Amino acid sequence: MTAISSIRNLGPAMESAFIDAGIHDAETLRALGADTAYARLLAAGHRPHFIGYYVLHMALQGRPWNDCKGAEKAALRVQFDAIKAQHCDAGRSELETFLDWIGVTDRHLKGRREP
Repeated sequence: MTAISSIRNLGPAMESAFIDAGIHDAETLRALGADTAYARLLAAGHRPHFIGYYVLHMALQGRPWNDCKGAEKAALRVQFDAIKAQHCDAGRSELETFLDWIGVTDRHLKGRREP
């Protein structure tokens, strides 16, 4: 079993998140692929983040994280949005989804009282 953090671009924080999602080693991560592994992160309660998603794709391809550009990045954004909608946006109104997309709301703070 090889540590997830041994994969280029994936550090201790990503390794910890994947372990929390039940993915304990680099071999399992590679076998699952980026989309399935990322969906497991979201199912485990981790907050979606597009940069983390495309960095994972680049990492599993052995490419630098900043190698993702243009049409490839746009296509990954479409895939990310679909995965996010399936795991995070269910039951939310279009307005809530849009406000979260532009960074106005934080669904993790819902129900918490102001200090």
